[in-house]
Amino acid sequence: MESDFAVYTKDLVKVYDGGKVAVDKLNLEIKYNEIYGLLGKNGAGKSTTIKVLTTLMNPTSGDAYVLGMDVRKKANAIRKRIGVVQQDESFDFTTVENNLKVYSMLWEVDRETSKTRINEMMELFDLEEVRKKRAFEISGGQKKRLQVAREFLHDMDLVFLDEPTVGMDPEMRRKVLDYITRRAHDGLTVLFTTQILEEADYICDRIGIMVDGNIRAEGTSKFLKDKFGKLKEIQVRLSDDSNAEEKSRVVDEISSIEGIEEARLDGNSVFILGYEISRKIGKIAMVFEKHDIGIESMESSEPSLDEVFLKVVNS
Repeated sequence: MESDFAVYTKDLVKVYDGGKVAVDKLNLEIKYNEIYGLLGKNGAGKSTTIKVLTTLMNPTSGDAYVLGMDVRKKANAIRKRIGVVQQDESFDFTTVENNLKVYSMLWEVDRETSKTRINEMMELFDLEEVRKKRAFEISGGQKKRLQVAREFLHDMDLVFLDEPTVGMDPEMRRKVLDYITRRAHDGLTVLFTTQILEEADYICDRIGIMVDGNIRAEGTSKFLKDKFGKLKEIQVRLSDDSNAEEKSRVVDEISSIEGIEEARLDGNSVFILGYEISRKIGKIAMVFEKHDIGIESMESSEPSLDEVFLKVVNS
């Protein structure tokens, strides 16, 4: 079965010295040519999982296969066919251009191909203006762009991207995400982690939400939203003359209604997240009436991936 998937784990466990369990019987199946989003709060086990799958550390127990190969037995063969962008920086004292050249040499990319790809990456990742600057002198966002760019210089079957857009502005983030999507359409498999859930919603074929070292919810973005379909949000726009102190009391009181997950005040609106919320409109309206706060309008919406994520990790 492991050969049917680009990434396959069975009851994977990683325990650090001191007894901390970072990955706890993880079962993961990532298809070839798939963009798989691995989401979770800090400390959920995402980065540890990537380190095991990229052969940077051995699992404590269980099985892990990458491109059909056992991570314990075929580490060198796996490394030749994957790319990795980690959260940690790794730069030397060379210029941005030479940094890319060194990576091309390490991956044994021929000179003409290297030259073409370096120019492509310079343009794609907007690095031309810092081409001759030393890598450690450029900004944090530029460093991240360089880190991602150099990984795409070589041919690979699978790439691990651990929060690859940190520090990038929205325009550059979109360019990078679109490029990753194009590469996946050309046959690349991607394991992608991010704290910006709209990114996962935008590019991932499937998403796994990791909690305490294991997958607690998994599926397409639509599937996850449908699964939590009874969770909805309403926005209540208030009259301009509403008393600020009374608004806070209203939020507290609405939060205590059974089935309400969250009520928060944002400007002159109250956002209320809850289950079967349409059945609670009457109770909610009575709270505003009780505190003599006028309502201009109410609008409901489906849950976002952020809301699904928060529900899963906090359940």
